[in-house]
Amino acid sequence: MKQLTGIDANFLYMETPSSFGHVNSLVVYERPDIDGFDPYEAFRSQLESRLHLLDPFRRRLVEVPLSLDHPYWINDPDFDLDFHVRHIALPRPGNLEQLSTQVARIIGRPIDRSRPLWEAYVFEGLENDDFAVLTKVHHATIDGASGVQMLGIILDSQPGGDEVPPDDGSWTADEVPSDTEMFARTAASFVRTPGKFARTQLRLMQDFAEITRSKGVSAMISSVREQFPTAAGRDRREGNLLARTGLTAPPTPFNKSITPHRRLALRATPLADLKVLKSALGATVNDVVMAISTGALRNYLLQHDALPDVPLRAMVPVSIRTGDEDDIWTNRVSGLVCDLPTHLADPLERVASVHESMVAAKEQFDMTPAETMVAAAQFAPPALAAQASRVSASLRLADRTNPAVNVVISNVPGPREPLYMSGARMKNFFPVSTIAPGVGLNITVQSYVDTLDFGLVACRELIPDLDDLLELHLAEIDTLFAAAGIDRDGSLLAPAEPAASKKRSGTKRAAAKKKRSTS
Repeated sequence: MKQLTGIDANFLYMETPSSFGHVNSLVVYERPDIDGFDPYEAFRSQLESRLHLLDPFRRRLVEVPLSLDHPYWINDPDFDLDFHVRHIALPRPGNLEQLSTQVARIIGRPIDRSRPLWEAYVFEGLENDDFAVLTKVHHATIDGASGVQMLGIILDSQPGGDEVPPDDGSWTADEVPSDTEMFARTAASFVRTPGKFARTQLRLMQDFAEITRSKGVSAMISSVREQFPTAAGRDRREGNLLARTGLTAPPTPFNKSITPHRRLALRATPLADLKVLKSALGATVNDVVMAISTGALRNYLLQHDALPDVPLRAMVPVSIRTGDEDDIWTNRVSGLVCDLPTHLADPLERVASVHESMVAAKEQFDMTPAETMVAAAQFAPPALAAQASRVSASLRLADRTNPAVNVVISNVPGPREPLYMSGARMKNFFPVSTIAPGVGLNITVQSYVDTLDFGLVACRELIPDLDDLLELHLAEIDTLFAAAGIDRDGSLLAPAEPAASKKRSGTKRAAAKKKRSTS
C-alpha cells in the first residue's frame, strides 16, 4: 500500500458532479499496410505486454473511513483489462469534428473510483482509414510530464517495435484492507504528523531565508505590492481605474459555474511557423503561444461585446520535476499566473507585453518555494477539502465572485521523434485537458515532431462556439506573420504599394493604352 500525496489527493477532492479530475490525450494513427490489422486488438495487445511497466494501470484507490486521511493505492485484486479498453466506431465521414464530439461526451463523465483510475477508447472509422486512441487517466496519478512518459512506454520508437524489458513477476495483487486496518494506519499517520508538519515549516522558513538572500527583501515586497491597488484606487500594473483587485481577474462569459457537459475543438498547425515567429519577434515559442491565445481571446470577446478594459489573467501550469523523483507516477506540478494583454490592439505590442508578463510571473514563481508548498499540501484535511468543493459548486459561488484567473493555458513539449503502435505511425498528439468551476475554458497545445496540436476544452453551455475560438487562434498566427512583415519561411514580405501610387500607376497605364489605340 502507498498513500497518495496531498497534491495527488487534491485532484480527487476537487471533483463535483460537474467538475472532474481526469486528464486525457487523443492520439491519431495512420493505419499500417498490414493484412488483417485490427486497431483494437493491436492496442490492447501492446498495452497488455507493458502493464508491468505501468503501475497506475493496475492500482486502485482505498478510501480512509470518514475521510480522516488521504487515500491509499493498492494493487487491484480484481484487475480486468477488458473493462478499461473500449471500442467505438464513428459514422461516415469520420472527420475531426465528429471525433471531437464523441470525445467531449466521454470526458464529461467521471471515472469509476472502485477500479484503477483510467479508461482507453479505440476509435475506428476516421477519414483516410486512420484510427485514434483516447486515454483518460485521473490527475491523481499523473501530471502532464508523466503522461508524456507514459505514452513513451506504451508506444515504440520504430515501426518494428522496441525491445521491452521482461516482466519479472514481482507484481502481486493486494487484499482490500478492512476499515479497522485503515483506522490503524490513520492513527499511526496522525502520530507522525506533528513532526512532519514541523519539518515542513522549518523547510519553508529556510527557503524564505535563501530567497531573501538571493532576491532581497525589498525586491520581494515590491513584487507583492504590484499585485494590490494604490490608495487612489488605481491598478499599478495598468494605470487604469481599478476594475478588479490585484488578486482576481475580470469577469468574462466563460468565468461562471460549469455543467458536466463539455465541448472540444482540435486542430494541428506546423511547429515551424511558431519557430519562425519566435526568432523574428525575439521571443520564445511559449511567448508566441501565449500571444496567439491572447489575440484570439481578444477577438472572441470583442465579437461577443464582452472584452474587459483590463487584461485577462491566465494560469500556466509549471512542472517542478527534477528527474530525480523516486516515483514518476505522481504529480510534480505547480502553476504561475500572468496577465494576458487583451486590452492591446497591436499584435506586436501583445507579444512584447506577454513576454514581460511571463518574465515577471516566473520571477514571482521563483520566490515561492514550490517544493515546500507541495509538501504543505499533505496537511490539508481531506474531508474539509472535499466538502469545500461540493459546497462551492452547490452554492454556485463562481457566479457570485470574480475568478482568480480567466483561463488555463498550457504548452506541453511532446515527443520529438515519431512514435509507433504495432507498426501504426502516430500522426497527432492532441491534448484534451480539464476545466474547473469558474474557469470554463482550457487551452492546451502539445508539440509532436514537427506539428503543434491545439486542444481547446470548454463548458458546453458557456462557450457554444468553441470551434470559432479555435479558428481565431489559427487566424492569429497569420496576423502575427503579417505584423512581423515576414513569410512562412522567414523571408521579408515585399512592402505593400501605397494606394495613391497604385492609382497613379493605373492612370498612366490607361493613358498609354489609349495612346496606342489611337495611333
